[in-house]
Amino acid sequence: MITYFAIGIGFLVVVAVVVGIVDAAQAARWRRIARERRERWEARQRRLHAYSGRSGFTEYDDYDEEDED
Repeated sequence: MITYFAIGIGFLVVVAVVVGIVDAAQAARWRRIARERRERWEARQRRLHAYSGRSGFTEYDDYDEEDED
């Protein structure tokens, strides 16, 4: 019984190490993908809002009384 427990704990440790290594190896790729997506989103936002004719101020009051502390 104790052997199964030790094997289970050992398996979890090995899985944690493997996941950490794989995550570290893929982190740069995911950061690049996120940067590209953000650049596309920012370009799309600039296109959508470039000729809206608005002053840049919202038409509603975004004051929130709960923020006062």
